[in-house]
Amino acid sequence: MIKLARELVEPVMVAAFEGWNDAGEAASLAIEHLAEQWDTYDLCELTPDDYYDFQVTRPRLTVVEGLASAVEWPTTTVRVATPPGAERDVVLVTGPEPNMRWRSYTADLLAIARELGVRRVLMLGSLLADAPHTRPIPITGMASPVELGERYGLEATTYSGPTGIVGVAHETFASVDVETVSLWAAIPHYVAQPPCPKATLALLAWVEDYLGVRVPLGELPEDAVTWETNVNELTAEDEDIAAYVRGLEEAKDTAELPEASGDAIARDFERYLRRRDES
Repeated sequence: MIKLARELVEPVMVAAFEGWNDAGEAASLAIEHLAEQWDTYDLCELTPDDYYDFQVTRPRLTVVEGLASAVEWPTTTVRVATPPGAERDVVLVTGPEPNMRWRSYTADLLAIARELGVRRVLMLGSLLADAPHTRPIPITGMASPVELGERYGLEATTYSGPTGIVGVAHETFASVDVETVSLWAAIPHYVAQPPCPKATLALLAWVEDYLGVRVPLGELPEDAVTWETNVNELTAEDEDIAAYVRGLEEAKDTAELPEASGDAIARDFERYLRRRDES
């Protein structure tokens, strides 16, 4: 039984997991950004012994003045956030991807969601892809029901194959008719090292749209510009990489030209109006 200070209002669960599902740490950093920007408190943690192999996902030791001070065990943390002026609460879930017992793990997440009254779930992930860093970060995904993704203009993924905990959790929630959306940000594979603030920013824009609340961006826009500038400088130092990036840019522009990105332009304009009205 989870003890709440008050009953949550139309809570939406937003989750991301470190590891295989989190290229450039874009997804997990999006959750941490939300936790920093909103009034948030810890609700519960999943028992780490049940789901983590500590030889694979190792605990962290803190040493202070030569003495072992504390051991931080890998675990999944559930927090409750209250966005200012919003008419709903947000349940934030984050932690390393579990190493074992995925069906029990996702069943535990579902049980928590049901106890909290969650009827909508948003999963965040990021992957390495042939995407140029100079263009908007592509966001693909899937929605259950499918019409939900169409309503938001989400580009449906065509991927079938090995999956991570995001895919398993999505299927678990969707199988019991919980409205579920998974979003994947495409990180340029030639600059895979974290962080990737441009991808985190792209995911947060979709979080805004799905939740219908404003997300304070803080320094993320400036960090994204700095990241792109630094990558520009790095790629310019190697002509082979620079030529490869130009090829990615041409392919991206050619693919998007017929559609003129009308849906994306409309979403950006609506987001601009919402931010202007709330400022």
